Amino acid sequence: MAYWLMILLGKLLTSFLLVSNFLQQHFANGEPQVPCLFIFGDSLSDNGNNNDRATLAKANYQPYGIDFPKGTTGRFTNGRNLPDFIAEKLGFPHDSIPSYANAAVGSVKKILKGVNYASGGSGILTESVKTMSDLITMDEQLINHQKTVSRIINKLGNKNATRLLNKCIYSVAIGTNDYINNYFLPKTFYPTSRTYTPSQFAQILFQKLSQQLRTLHKREARKVVVFGLGLLGCIPYEVRINGANISGCVDKFNEAVILFNSRLKSLVSYLNNNLTKATFIFINSTGISLDSNIPVSNAACCQVSELVSAPQCIPLPFGKVCSNRTQYAFWDELHPSETAFSAIAARAYRALLPTDSYPFDIQRLAQL
Repeated sequence: MAYWLMILLGKLLTSFLLVSNFLQQHFANGEPQVPCLFIFGDSLSDNGNNNDRATLAKANYQPYGIDFPKGTTGRFTNGRNLPDFIAEKLGFPHDSIPSYANAAVGSVKKILKGVNYASGGSGILTESVKTMSDLITMDEQLINHQKTVSRIINKLGNKNATRLLNKCIYSVAIGTNDYINNYFLPKTFYPTSRTYTPSQFAQILFQKLSQQLRTLHKREARKVVVFGLGLLGCIPYEVRINGANISGCVDKFNEAVILFNSRLKSLVSYLNNNLTKATFIFINSTGISLDSNIPVSNAACCQVSELVSAPQCIPLPFGKVCSNRTQYAFWDELHPSETAFSAIAARAYRALLPTDSYPFDIQRLAQL
């Protein structure tokens, strides 16, 4: 055998062993790429935390969950939601990240893989949840996380708990309700739109969220995914009650989103440069949504009431559900379908375009 061929085969064998070791390290015995996943947010991420709370912002009835293996769980869509897909791509077993409502009363072992604190209708600002009653604000979610951290420390000890928590991924997707249930509500509900310009309100949200992310860092979070807001002006409910511009969407809503997202991306850069061993990444949900190829993007798949204040699905068997669910971007008039969530999660995990994430994607974050 020629000497150069032996060298080439040797290099190929070495590469194969390196790849094999990597795969064994991350996926042997079903082990995920990171030890745990903690989730904060609103109805885009809620997996049942609102079920037993005194609020109308809940999805614990059919047809919600019609395509989810366990049926109706409290997810605001027909199947899996955003963190479900993120968790699966990170290698977690299906539906293995419990809601805080369940984890708080379970064993410590149950929370070592992570917890979902998200609450449908929740916001960055406490006042943004007033119209929906008994919700869990971002500040309260952080308090719940502190309780979880304390339980982990009691179980593992300070050193081991810190080592574990530093390696976890933390997902934060919040801010939608600060606009649709606060800033853009009629002035009789909230004075914010006549008190602040869109730029000023974006700055208020930016400052509050900055404090909340710093709090998360103080509780040992080092790998944090921050999702930007989607195209709120293209949500079917907002188009129905506000009327569309030539674009087919409510332009002032989308302009407000752009202002907020630009600050959010800058915040990620600032935190990375100023917090110890911190790695925050920004997911450009708006850009990913604009590039979506889902055929029906202007209507809900499930039947909703014609009442102005009723954008969610009419319960079965009274309401109808479309048969071609994979063709719809929206499940009800507010929330994405499983198909849409899958598309966003895929590009958040592995960026298709350089603009999808900053400074890099979730796959790279998991490898750090």
